[in-house]
Amino acid sequence: MGRGPTVRRMTLSSAALTPGLPLVIQGGMGVGVSNWRLANAVARLGQLGVVSGTALDTLLVRRLQDGDPGGHVRRALERFPIPDVAAAVLKRWFRPEGRPADAPYALLPMYRQAVSVARQQLTVLANFVEVWLAKEGHAGPVGVNLLTKVQLPNLASLYGAMLAGVDYVLMGAGIPREIPGALDALAEHRPAQMRLDVEDDAGGPVEWLAFDPCAQWSAVPHVTLARPRFVPVVSATSLATTLARKANGRVDGFVVEGPTAGGHNAPPRGELQLDARGQPVYGERDRVDLEKLRALGLPFWLAGGAGSPEGVRAALDVGAAGVQVGTLFAYCDESGIADDLKRQVLAAVAAGRVDVRTDPRASPTGYPFKLVEVDGLATQDDTRVRRCDLGYLRVAYRRPDTRLGYRCAAEPVADYVTKGGDAADTEGRRCLCNGLVADVGHAQPRDDGAERPLLTAGDDLRGLRGFVAGRTRYTARDVVDHLLQGAGDGR
Repeated sequence: MGRGPTVRRMTLSSAALTPGLPLVIQGGMGVGVSNWRLANAVARLGQLGVVSGTALDTLLVRRLQDGDPGGHVRRALERFPIPDVAAAVLKRWFRPEGRPADAPYALLPMYRQAVSVARQQLTVLANFVEVWLAKEGHAGPVGVNLLTKVQLPNLASLYGAMLAGVDYVLMGAGIPREIPGALDALAEHRPAQMRLDVEDDAGGPVEWLAFDPCAQWSAVPHVTLARPRFVPVVSATSLATTLARKANGRVDGFVVEGPTAGGHNAPPRGELQLDARGQPVYGERDRVDLEKLRALGLPFWLAGGAGSPEGVRAALDVGAAGVQVGTLFAYCDESGIADDLKRQVLAAVAAGRVDVRTDPRASPTGYPFKLVEVDGLATQDDTRVRRCDLGYLRVAYRRPDTRLGYRCAAEPVADYVTKGGDAADTEGRRCLCNGLVADVGHAQPRDDGAERPLLTAGDDLRGLRGFVAGRTRYTARDVVDHLLQGAGDGR
């Protein structure tokens, strides 16, 4: 299963590293797995450290409610260039004594097409904090990864990351054609907008998401912003070509991701076929033609199954600037996955008791999603009581009265159907929002038990046994050193 390159291979001796570009991009794994600690550690090693921008507003307020151990959030808040915003958020959400373990977290209002300035400001602040901490104490490059599918908070998220000096923006799970132009506008503190996708919208008016940077400030913005490099994540040459030629601004390269990567995968082209385990079957049509991709004249990195010295060497052989690697970093010391979950997964890897399954139904987005399965590890399953109180994967739909509503295929079935959804669309769906937040130690307590984790990883997880080699833990430096062996003398 997989999309392999269809390109004439060059010899390693002819594949030079691209000056000024990272060889290794640390994958932007959400929610909070690719946190500031991991990105900081990787960037200090001269590679591209990446924070996930997904649900950072929720993570920010939960860290503050837990007492901000180590004072890291508060240290970053002191550097936020709009001090009254930072002070208001601290006053509202910080609990110096921490939250009792069985007390529920207070929730943010869920995003809609139009939200209050204060709600936007919190999103701006959350992304600033994560990127600022990732960049603290070194001069290495830092990126932010956002999902195109999670439309509603993305403009505010980008602005917050840019206020902290983010160097790269990476986006997948959709066609981010309007993001380059938004980056151009935000760099100059000008209003930015992008089209809002609306379901059940036959002949309805075009709806827009708008963000005005100047509305976030009490005075004229005085901060000079650099426009970060924009690197979309693609799974097809046609998508890369479209973005390179038709995006509303500059595209600076591509991450080419195959279906062996963790998290969301692109659906197979053509009629969906499933294997004996119920996984989508990928074929020849799903292979990326790297020869055509190289003809676009932009750097690219290979992702999905590239997390080894051999993967790095193969990427350089076909003219890539390097690789993007997620799974190896996901279980290192610095990642945001809770320590007890890391230990259980790594023990299962060592014992050969771990599996990764591509579930075509788990994600409410409709994209296939990788699930980690470990004997004895309690993770979210179909017995979970359905709730939707974070709402990052809600989509807008056109109501009969022509106004916009919001729904998610993982919410309670009756609610989804009341909103015009098809009950068949809810079958097998998981609550990624609550499950992924639980992965990083911020599970919401419930009367029927705390939210359980929902772990994801690439197919590489099965082969992690050789890399771990009996260790019970390892660091981001161990991962980078391992990968750089594939660059040989070109490091």
